[in-house]
Amino acid sequence: MAKRDYYEVLGVPRGASVEDIKKAYRKLAMQWHPDRNPDNKDAEGKFKEATEAYEVLHDPQQRARYDQFGHSTSGSGAPGGGGFGGGGFDAGFDLADALRAFMRDFGGEGAFEDLFGAGTRGGRGRGSIGGGRGDDLQVRLPLTLEEIAAGVEKKIRVTHMKKCETCNGRGGQGESVCPQCQGRGQVRRVQQTVFGQFVNVSPCPRCEGEGQIVAQPCKTCGGDGRKSASDTVSVKVPAGVAAGNYIPLRGLGDAGVRGGPAGDLVVLIEEKQHDLFERHGDDLAIDLPVSFSVLALGGKVEVPLLAGGRAAVDVPAGTASGHVARVKGKGLPGLRGGRGDLHVRLRVWVPTRLSSADKKLLEELRHSEGQQPPPPSRSLFERARDAFGG
Repeated sequence: MAKRDYYEVLGVPRGASVEDIKKAYRKLAMQWHPDRNPDNKDAEGKFKEATEAYEVLHDPQQRARYDQFGHSTSGSGAPGGGGFGGGGFDAGFDLADALRAFMRDFGGEGAFEDLFGAGTRGGRGRGSIGGGRGDDLQVRLPLTLEEIAAGVEKKIRVTHMKKCETCNGRGGQGESVCPQCQGRGQVRRVQQTVFGQFVNVSPCPRCEGEGQIVAQPCKTCGGDGRKSASDTVSVKVPAGVAAGNYIPLRGLGDAGVRGGPAGDLVVLIEEKQHDLFERHGDDLAIDLPVSFSVLALGGKVEVPLLAGGRAAVDVPAGTASGHVARVKGKGLPGLRGGRGDLHVRLRVWVPTRLSSADKKLLEELRHSEGQQPPPPSRSLFERARDAFGG
């Protein structure tokens, strides 16, 4: 299916400013975010589509390439002969990438509170005693499938800015509103030129944009009201999380300057690759080698389970290699309830070492009438493609 024009996706004109693009994307991302639309594939697709459009249009270089070549991957004169798409959006831009992009640019703008309806939490305004809200921090937490299946509590080490104990986060003594910017934290310079009047707004050099000063800065923190420290933080991960999910830990980010409220620590979930199992949503898949005799004659085989132990799988006589059997309820728990299945792909096992008796039996089978495979057909190729996930 052809991709929609990125400007159309975000609902902005082609000459839109970066700020307009950012506002349009944020509105759409809040509307279609997976946490607001659980188990809604249509919303998930719209969230990824909007994020992909934003990732291209808010970047000047990618936007210029897109404006010239559009979605074409072989446009004439395209850099490197690739046209737009060299960044990998066509092939590899998945939900986890979209969530990371959203967190990168909007994680500190009240995104969590807006998503879950708690309202945006603001810091202190300019001109009041006390600094603004501290920065949000992000850490990645790799988990095994076993940990995802059971849920786990993890200890993580985080380095962040904490309130200075010496001055109790105030930065010193003799706090007052900055006389240069009058507490605004900004200074305006007006310059008259032949082209007209230009106004330049920049952070106040005296208070460094804080809107306040201290007469006697704290010697421990240098007047900042905070110091760098390392802490061990405990995070409870519910069963069923997936790569790209995140857990916000309120108030465990950087402390705000001079008594300002602390930001959040955002724990981004990653998955470690498993030696046996593949994950597909809440379902698991595993390849199980089975002897030719069992596939031909039928029987029972045992398949290992993620949680330990084994489950029996019935193999009907005449089962083809690549057949997928389903073991209900042996997948992963759903983040919002329910449980997935285990899909067992039966693969014919070919021994590499045979005894003389085994060779003799196989030679007899090879020359037996009625044991020759059918000629190739389109249906056979399609079944082979589906079995191997092509």
